[in-house]
Amino acid sequence: MELAVVDQKGKATSKKVKLSKDVFGVEPNEHAIYLDVKQYLANQRQGTHSARERSEVRGSRRKIRKQKGSGGARFGDIKNPLFRGGGRVFGPRPADHSFKLNRKLKQVARKSALSVMAKENSITVIEDLKFDSIQTKTYVEFLNNLKLSDKKTLLVLNEQDKNVYLSSRNLKGAKVVTVSELNTYGILNANNLLLSESAIATIEKSLS
Repeated sequence: MELAVVDQKGKATSKKVKLSKDVFGVEPNEHAIYLDVKQYLANQRQGTHSARERSEVRGSRRKIRKQKGSGGARFGDIKNPLFRGGGRVFGPRPADHSFKLNRKLKQVARKSALSVMAKENSITVIEDLKFDSIQTKTYVEFLNNLKLSDKKTLLVLNEQDKNVYLSSRNLKGAKVVTVSELNTYGILNANNLLLSESAIATIEKSLS
């Protein structure tokens, strides 16, 4: 797959980039994508959820009425889960939701995600971006030139660029990452994938 390189003003240059079939042209493995996205979302969970059970709720331990002879059900104390203000039954407890995935499976998932974007013609190759200063309007202008201002975009840089990153940070649908931060969820969550020219070789090297 061959794509024309676009400059910062959204105009096609004379340069062209050939995307590797081994990375951008594989048959997508949906189950690998599912597992990788599931792991990413699980890792985002804090796992601090907790609820008070009957032994932790504040209240008297006095038995409400005698055990037998009332003709009704047995009552313990006011902290019984059946009463208003009582404890929670089998409530959530703090837990670690992360789980392990093999490195090769994660590679397959990332290749599959990139191939899905390539099939949908949602990849744009741009010249390496350089901003002189940190200005959100410069990044907005850049997206307007590409006609992507109303879409979710993921810009992948080869190396961290503080000016580009901070210029995009205040925009809702725009995200900037380096190749090392690229993940399956981020790729599929974007409507359009913007790859800097130098990042392509690094992506292909890391996934081959």
